[in-house]
Amino acid sequence: MDAVDEGRQELDAVSVRNAKQTLLQLLGRAGVFSGDAEELIGLVEAGALAVAHQEVGVTGRGVPTGKGALYEAGWLDGVQVVTDELGGLAERALRRAVASDPSDDAPDARPPVRRMQVERAKAAVVPLYLSFTAVSDLDPDVSEQVLTAVLGTMNSRQRAGYAGRLAEFASAHRARLERLYAQYGPGSTVAVHGRYSLVHSPTSVAVLERLATAPSALREEWDAAELPPAWLEGLTTAWGSPV
Repeated sequence: MDAVDEGRQELDAVSVRNAKQTLLQLLGRAGVFSGDAEELIGLVEAGALAVAHQEVGVTGRGVPTGKGALYEAGWLDGVQVVTDELGGLAERALRRAVASDPSDDAPDARPPVRRMQVERAKAAVVPLYLSFTAVSDLDPDVSEQVLTAVLGTMNSRQRAGYAGRLAEFASAHRARLERLYAQYGPGSTVAVHGRYSLVHSPTSVAVLERLATAPSALREEWDAAELPPAWLEGLTTAWGSPV
């Protein structure tokens, strides 16, 4: 094999499995439960295929010019075949990643929330929160309980894609969220009011998304977790106040 071929060599299946097994072992040594580690890796694999599906669908439409109508039709048909296959691979990878949860086959089922799902939610809400306000000294130390209640409103596939859902929510309601955190969050005149304490926590972004999307399910999970009703009432009031 010459130098050019060596530079173009793609990863083979054995090397990919080796990298995956190495990562599983490293995560295990760090204390990550094997099932959680496998789900994380599976979600990364499914996500890579989903991104490839999207990119090929966009870039593949750029048919070379001057080739004629027949060439163009064949090109577009080929792109469609590739994107369809990539979409199918991404869907199957996602099914494998969440296969341990029965809600993959039962859309209305809401399995128990796992620790790794809470950790993924934490990683998603903190940067979003900091894009609207500053860190608060009054942040209630109930992140896990609140996020468990939030994630309890979803099935496994919805939890897998929750970071993206949160980003879309924050983007779609940016002006409203900026006003809410300015009026009720750190540095506001109501900063010490207990009813709005949860506005000082990054988890408030997740709660607000659920209030806008699944309020009944959120209240059900909130009551089951025995979280302070005043916190949810405060966020409901803040979210519903005039812009």
